[in-house]
Amino acid sequence: MIELTEEQEMMRKTVKKMVREKVAPRAKEIDELDEFPWDMAKLFHEQGLFMLIAPVEYGGLGEGITMICIVVEEIAKISSASAAMFSGPIGLSLSLNFGRPDQKREYFSRIASGKFSALGVTEAGAGSDVSSIKTRAVRDGNGYTLNGTKCLISLGDIADNVVVFAKMSPEGGNKAISAFIVDTDTPGFSVGKIEHKMGFRGFPTVELFFEDVRLSDNSLLGEENGGFKVVMEVFDGLRNMVGAFGLGIAQGALDYAIQYAKERVQFNKPIAEFQGIQFMLADMAMKVEAARCLLYTAASMYDKGMSGAIKFASMAKCFASDIAMEVTTDAVQVLGGYGYMRDHPVERMMRDAKLTQIIEGTSQIQRTIIARYLFANS
Repeated sequence: MIELTEEQEMMRKTVKKMVREKVAPRAKEIDELDEFPWDMAKLFHEQGLFMLIAPVEYGGLGEGITMICIVVEEIAKISSASAAMFSGPIGLSLSLNFGRPDQKREYFSRIASGKFSALGVTEAGAGSDVSSIKTRAVRDGNGYTLNGTKCLISLGDIADNVVVFAKMSPEGGNKAISAFIVDTDTPGFSVGKIEHKMGFRGFPTVELFFEDVRLSDNSLLGEENGGFKVVMEVFDGLRNMVGAFGLGIAQGALDYAIQYAKERVQFNKPIAEFQGIQFMLADMAMKVEAARCLLYTAASMYDKGMSGAIKFASMAKCFASDIAMEVTTDAVQVLGGYGYMRDHPVERMMRDAKLTQIIEGTSQIQRTIIARYLFANS
């Protein structure tokens, strides 16, 4: 059992109430329409949730990833798409750790005003292998010219700005990558294909084009050729948050399966009285609690800057997402034929759970990272 601080527990209860009253009535419709829920975005913005980890000096609350995980877990229990929109402002906030004071003032103010950001990393030939990106940034007088294509970019069609990672030269691997903040009204920027996904519907994923996009020196985020450090810092923080997606989805599926088992009658008694169902639910509960302990340990380590935080972030992301897939699949099984129907949310939760095993580094990549740390310390 993870013991929360008084402030964290208060936040959890506040968000839980908000989700029950405001998010739950919209969850099914968001999935069916597959449209970005601007009403949910406005709600979270009005509650100040997008500015939780922003520094106090820039109008934020100065909280850590742990608080974000608490908020995201509660929302993801009911609506994964609504919870996922936090990836935009949190990704930008983490990127701004490398920003100049003027960049921080500008872009934290945009988060505070309800603007969204996207993270432009993935390309058709560069997913987990960031060093293989082809997008190019070339020095051009007092600035840069950017050309390339990004794919599978979350929130790319609604973003006010995109943190784009580009190569300064075709060679050089990770050491040739730089990070830029690109406003989406910059000439040469355009949105391409909008993807239609199996899950996380209502959370847009798109293709982005950069055609001779002219950037000033002020667009560079961090040092030239220092972009790989930026993207790794962002991934380390977001992996904890994706773990919270998985944990929330799993807990939501478990809660629904328990309630259904108490109400569903077969052979003249609730199916909750059958040992087979009891054992399934018990296994599901153990997995969820194990994921919760690992996630909040990892988030706490990250916030404190502790040694091993990166390894634990990969463990938490991998374990929680795998558990989300297992628990949602079992929840569908508990409901039997009804679990396969869209009248019940567990089929949506199962579809949503799959994405958590893929985004911000697949489960296989996380295992590679974990193994690398194990061998380095053996």
